[in-house]
Amino acid sequence: MRWIHTPPPNSAVRQLRSELGVDGVLAALLASRLPQIAPAATFLDPRLKHLSNPFELSFVAEAVERLIAAIRSGEDILVIGDYDVDGMTSTALLVSMLRHFGASPVYQVPRRLEEGYGLSDTMLDRVLTGDPPDLLVALDCGTNSVAEVARLRERGIDVIIVDHHESKEAVPADCLLINPKLYATPGDEAARDLCTAGLAFKLVHALVMRLRQLDDPRAYDLKLKHALDLVALGTIADLVPLRGENRIFAREGLKQLASGRRPGLSALLEVSGLGPDHPLYAADVAYRLGPRLNAGGRLADAALPVEMLLAEKKSRAIAAAAELDALNRERQSIERGVFAAAAADFDEGTVPAALVAAGADWHPGVVGIVAGRLARRFYRPAIVLSTDGDLLRGSGRSIPEVDLQEILHGCDGLLEEWGGHRMAVGVTLAKDRLPEFRAAFAERVGQCLGDTPPEPSLTIDAWVEPRELDERLLDQLDQMRPFGQENPEPVLGIKQARLSRPPEVFAQKHLRFDLTGGHGRRVQGIAWNGAANPPPAGQPIDLAVRFTWNVWNGRRSPRLELVDWR
Repeated sequence: MRWIHTPPPNSAVRQLRSELGVDGVLAALLASRLPQIAPAATFLDPRLKHLSNPFELSFVAEAVERLIAAIRSGEDILVIGDYDVDGMTSTALLVSMLRHFGASPVYQVPRRLEEGYGLSDTMLDRVLTGDPPDLLVALDCGTNSVAEVARLRERGIDVIIVDHHESKEAVPADCLLINPKLYATPGDEAARDLCTAGLAFKLVHALVMRLRQLDDPRAYDLKLKHALDLVALGTIADLVPLRGENRIFAREGLKQLASGRRPGLSALLEVSGLGPDHPLYAADVAYRLGPRLNAGGRLADAALPVEMLLAEKKSRAIAAAAELDALNRERQSIERGVFAAAAADFDEGTVPAALVAAGADWHPGVVGIVAGRLARRFYRPAIVLSTDGDLLRGSGRSIPEVDLQEILHGCDGLLEEWGGHRMAVGVTLAKDRLPEFRAAFAERVGQCLGDTPPEPSLTIDAWVEPRELDERLLDQLDQMRPFGQENPEPVLGIKQARLSRPPEVFAQKHLRFDLTGGHGRRVQGIAWNGAANPPPAGQPIDLAVRFTWNVWNGRRSPRLELVDWR
């Protein structure tokens, strides 16, 4: 693995140290990631007061008036959200707010295995039995549902869409479509990185502002910041850049999440091993909470996690969280089996430019996760497909060098349908087109990569001395949280370090080691899954580490997490 370090200009580091009063390591990190001093100041201190006016988004004002009319007339409202964390949290957020203002919305979530993504005809056939609703609100889907929205309008159903997905061709007509990726206004351009949970919060914020203008007493009875626990979940899990308003949503939302105010999330934290003494980080959402929420949609029904998020009774919340935890364990077991079968198709010594794996009995709920694991293991774009009658359906994950959207545009004629973004896609093709697609996909990826196979690299964000490894540095690094997309947790390099004793293996695959840090104190280190490649003791080595807090029994201490060594 190549190590890369691009030091920022010394002048920028000196200016940040002077104007913000931060230490050298933090100043260097800020200078590398942020282009100007002013954003650095707000980056370190994101506040709710920095949120922009939600009415700056196209069609928010019209959507607010339509919702108020529906609330006041007692209309039937149907809310449909996607089956991932962003869709679930958006649904729970809007439904809870509509209930607060006296409406009685019904919510539905597509069944991934039977109905596929979004406003499919199959899903609409299921949910539109009986009298049609007066208003349908689609969350995290709908931007490309041209025919489906026309069908709804033919039945006299008004439609509001809140979504953040790219438009492939045309967009639905005769509806209110809130999607900042579609419009060129300054307000939309500023919101283009928001996920649907963030956009749903914008809509709710505008609704509350308007009802306060109309002197509705219920608009004064709530604190909107309490809803940011849901927004943080959607924002972090959907891997949108944690810059600007997303950073505000994530940081404040993690505080609200830790409060345990919402029974469903309190129960979810408990089954995830995140008790009241455990500090909540973005990684906890990504690796503990998000997978449990997603397990409902992957293996069963995504309505279950939405029900948990909306639960008011603690007993129901606990039962739903326990069920999601069990589904997540089942998902992990299924995933391990599918990954083993998919990885067996490829040889470490002769990895093709692109990986396409297909299996007759692979669970469709885990193919995206398996594709991600293949892409990381072999450092190649990967697509994993599962049989569905005469079709193959699946998901793809990429590496930074390859834009999957661009690649699949060149394979469009071989696919029944596809969609997604640069790093993740969903695809459907006829079974008999698999050989052609595999060849075309590999050819286009090969053209993109050229003759030199891609090699994973590791960015060293800053070099530090062992004596700098103390609580003061950790407190400064904490100012950069939450970490995530476009603000990854820093990797620090330590040159010419010496381990005084060999690392100790524990749990058969991990390592413990220690290093002398600031004030001559030993700092414990962990190398997850590092037993096969232990760093040597007694000789100078370079370490690439993450420096973080280890929390145990309510106490915290500095800890190194080894990323690589040389």
